[in-house]
Amino acid sequence: MGNKSLVIGEAKAGALRNVTLEAIAAAKQMDEDAEIVGMLCGESGIGDQAQEMIYHGADRVVTVEHNNLQTYTPEGYGQAIMAVADEESPDAIVMGHTAIGKDITPKIASKLDSGLISDAIGIEHEDGETVFTRPIYSGKAFEKKVIRSGRTFVTIRPNNIKPLERDSSQSGTVSTKDVDVKDIHTVIKDVIRKGSEGVDLSEANVIVAGGRGVKSEEGFKPLYDLADALGGAVGASRGACDAEYCDYSLQIGQTGKVVTPDLYIAVGVSGAIQHLAGMSNSKVIVAINKDAESNIFNVADYGIVGDLFEIIPTLTEEVKKIKS
Repeated sequence: MGNKSLVIGEAKAGALRNVTLEAIAAAKQMDEDAEIVGMLCGESGIGDQAQEMIYHGADRVVTVEHNNLQTYTPEGYGQAIMAVADEESPDAIVMGHTAIGKDITPKIASKLDSGLISDAIGIEHEDGETVFTRPIYSGKAFEKKVIRSGRTFVTIRPNNIKPLERDSSQSGTVSTKDVDVKDIHTVIKDVIRKGSEGVDLSEANVIVAGGRGVKSEEGFKPLYDLADALGGAVGASRGACDAEYCDYSLQIGQTGKVVTPDLYIAVGVSGAIQHLAGMSNSKVIVAINKDAESNIFNVADYGIVGDLFEIIPTLTEEVKKIKS
């Protein structure tokens, strides 16, 4: 029998997170001949999400449904994942480097007595070995890692590995594994979501980020208009969050979210090193700032020096014209 890769999926608001599809593609890149086994945890009714994993490249999917898996807890998800991992004995495990992935994978790696490569952004094959690239020192440098023995366990950064094309003719089985999820020490009574509506910031292809130069909470409104026109999400620097222009859930940077969109528009952002750590690997960076000496221009592919309150509405209107 050939190798087997286990892809731990995630769902949000009743739909698969895009990084789950990227994780399936990553597993294929690691070993194109391996059997790809997906898994999902939830309270109930996750069969459609499991089927989407098959349409995007999984050979089969195992679901674990239990009342104690309604919301994420490390104890609940840990029991479910360990039960599936013990039964499947995969040669590789792949998961998204998300808030849940960052929390649960070290615990699972410890229980499996396995190493863990976290936050991988690239997968290559050199001299018969699989080489993983990951950023270090807040994105200032990159390291390459190879696992030469034991199980391969890796988390991948969202928005770096292209998902496989959806194929609704792809066949595969979806099975349910009974796991007695118990001894939950953490009780989730309520979940209050403060993130921006619509596109998930960590998985957005387009991000419009505001800094202190936006000047107020009201000043963020034009940024939302531009993001809506572009089908993207709104982010912020820590300075804007500290000034209470927006919620900390929008913060991008060393102590916030790390994002790698196709297009990053920095509006009124000075370009502090802590902010650059969270967005400098964006594919195209556009900076809009009235200070021509601002550090953000040093990393920008395109720069516009001027008043953002004049530029953003004009840019929004032009985008709407193109799309109409």
